[in-house]
Amino acid sequence: MEFKKTVLSNGLSVIGEQNSFAKSAAVGFFIKTGARDETEPISGVSHFLEHMLFKGTPTLSAIQVNEAFDGTGAQFNAYTSEEMTVFFAAVMPEYLLEVTNLWIELMRPALRTDDFNLEKKVIAEEIAMYRDTPSFDVIDRCRNLYFQGHPCGNSVLGTEQSIQALTAEQMRSYFAARYAPNNMVAAFAGNFDWHRASALVADRCSRWMPQNAERNIADYLGGKKNARLGKANLTCEHICLISAAVSAQDARRYAALLLATIVGDDVGSRFFWGLVDRALAETAVMHFMGMDGTGAFCSYIRCARDSVNKAIETVSAIFCHLRQKGITPEELTTARNKILSMLVIKNELPMGRLGDLGLNWTYLHQYRTIEEEVDAIKAVTVADINRMIEEFRLGDFTQVSIGPPASA
Repeated sequence: MEFKKTVLSNGLSVIGEQNSFAKSAAVGFFIKTGARDETEPISGVSHFLEHMLFKGTPTLSAIQVNEAFDGTGAQFNAYTSEEMTVFFAAVMPEYLLEVTNLWIELMRPALRTDDFNLEKKVIAEEIAMYRDTPSFDVIDRCRNLYFQGHPCGNSVLGTEQSIQALTAEQMRSYFAARYAPNNMVAAFAGNFDWHRASALVADRCSRWMPQNAERNIADYLGGKKNARLGKANLTCEHICLISAAVSAQDARRYAALLLATIVGDDVGSRFFWGLVDRALAETAVMHFMGMDGTGAFCSYIRCARDSVNKAIETVSAIFCHLRQKGITPEELTTARNKILSMLVIKNELPMGRLGDLGLNWTYLHQYRTIEEEVDAIKAVTVADINRMIEEFRLGDFTQVSIGPPASA
């Protein structure tokens, strides 16, 4: 593995990790913009904008864009989160420059009004679909309640009202402000020629103008809040619990990841044995969400309506026992092995490696090798995790539930 980097005069970071033994190559553009960078009148614009990039450029139609990707056999996609918008593709090495050139073209889209008006209907349908998906809806609502008043509580999709009111000109203004070169990382991984790839980016992107693209990265510690929504078409209760954790930049993020695995991995965790194995819940998981400047632990539980009280009592008992007794060395070993296994398997492919490469540079402005990540996970001790349990009290959670109407 060999790492390369350069920063263009306009602030665009170009990074790459070369692996001559790989049989593929991957390229991605990581834009540091998402729901947390939106105001209420333009809620959902980041995700909407992700869709619009595939509608084409001043010289390429949407059909031509898809044909261009298709012709190379690229595996390509994009996603928008509260934090980031990412566009990526994996290809055979001989097509990397062609696909990179295509992504560069798409980073300056046409944003045609006709396309915008048509895509509004697609976004509205997507919002309706996810609102009909309780596992998504409950987490979205709980995040909003936990981060009440903080931009990390913004919904990625926006609302039917915000999307309907959004104008093409508002989207163009947001694009101009956020898709700035100093707010982007262009990343490469796998088997590729660094000099040719970086030269292409420099040639095509150096004239992009930088902008002031700062964001609010204040930490946030939500308090205990509780809300429930009844829906007539549901038979199960969907529960989300969110409590405070460390940020993506905090060195303790590895301990947080291990703690979430010990508590809420889908197999063999405390949630599994306490809730799923005892038939109190069909699903019970916890994830660590490390974000820019802040973080949270997020749990999702699905259970029968008549099991809700017992399930929440069990969760509270698990959290209480953790505070009183801490974790065991055996639990740490098991969690460590699970995380290391997922990490090394994912990073064997350039596409998997690309994500860690781009996100580490975006959040930390650091290149971290797989070996460094492995060592950092191995270095976490039982005492480290127990200190985290004491400082970030899992039992102080915001709870949102969606289930059958109360009278059902």
